[in-house]
Amino acid sequence: MTSRPILILLLLAALSFGADVASAQDKGSVNPKPLPPLANPNDPTLGAKELFARKVLPTTMPSRAIGSYTKGCLAGAAQMPINGETWQVMRLSRNRNWGHPAMIALLKRLSVRAHKNAGWPGILVGDIAQPRGGPALSGHASHQIGLDADIWLTPMPDRRLSREEREDMSAVMMVREDRLDVDPKVFTPGHVLVLRDAAREPAVQRIFVNAAIKKALCREAKGNRSWLAKIRPWWGHDYHFHIRMRCPAGATECKGQPSQPEDEGCKPSDLAFWFSDAVLHPKPPPIPPKPKPPMTLAQMPAACKAVLNAPNAKQ
Repeated sequence: MTSRPILILLLLAALSFGADVASAQDKGSVNPKPLPPLANPNDPTLGAKELFARKVLPTTMPSRAIGSYTKGCLAGAAQMPINGETWQVMRLSRNRNWGHPAMIALLKRLSVRAHKNAGWPGILVGDIAQPRGGPALSGHASHQIGLDADIWLTPMPDRRLSREEREDMSAVMMVREDRLDVDPKVFTPGHVLVLRDAAREPAVQRIFVNAAIKKALCREAKGNRSWLAKIRPWWGHDYHFHIRMRCPAGATECKGQPSQPEDEGCKPSDLAFWFSDAVLHPKPPPIPPKPKPPMTLAQMPAACKAVLNAPNAKQ
C-alpha cells in the first residue's frame, strides 16, 4: 500500500504533469501570431520558456541532448517532416516537430510497423520538442531534450489531413468514463501491437500511458511479455502515449533516468494505487499550492545558453 507521504508527493507531481497533459489536446491556429519581442530578454528572472519559445529554427551545432528531460535543451535538432507515407504531424502551429535525430528515426520506424503489424494507415505524431528544446510556454514539463514524443492513439486516417484538421481535430479518448478500464469500442488489438512495437525498441526506456491502458495491456498481451516492463502508468495519457528514449550512447551531457524494474508491472498491487479513490477522485488540497516561479536560463545547464544564442540553421 502506498504510504500517505508518497501519495502526497505523487499527487503534487500530478498537479504539474497532469496540467501539462491536459493541455496537449488544445486546438491550434491555422494562422498563429508570432510572439511579441521581449522587453528585456536579459532579465535574470525571466522564465527560460519565454526565450526558447521564440526560437523558431534549430542551431547549426552538431546534435546533442543536453541536461535532463525536464531541464535541458537540444542542439542540432532534426525536423520530423509533416507528412510521410505512414505518418502525419499534428498541431503544426506549435512548431514542436523537432527532436534528436535518433527520435526522428525512431518515429519513422514505428510508423511503418504500425502500418505493417497493426494495419493502421499510419500514426499521428504530436509534440516532440521545440527547435532548440528547452521549456515550452504550455503543454509539457518534459520534452526538453528531443528524446520525448507523443503519439496519438487515434490511427492516422487513410487520407491527407488538411491544415485546419490538424489544428482542430481531437484525439479519441481510450478510457471508459469511470476510468477503470479502456473503452472496448475504441481500444483495439491494433493498439496493443503499436504499443508493443514501440516498447520493443531497445532505445526506448519508458512509455507513459493511462493506468487503464496498462491494465488492458496486461490482460491482452500474448507471447513474450517482457516489453510490458517499459509501459508505465501515469496521469493523463488516455488519448496518446508518450515515448521516452534513453540518452544516446556517448552523450555525456544528457542526464537520463534510472532503469525501471524488469518485471511486467501487472500484479494487482502494481496497479492498485492508480485505481484508488484518492487518485480517481482526488480532493483539492485545503490550501492551493503556490505556483512555482518559472525556471530561468541560469538554472539550466550552462551549455543551453550557447544553444539559445547560436545561429539559426538554414531552412
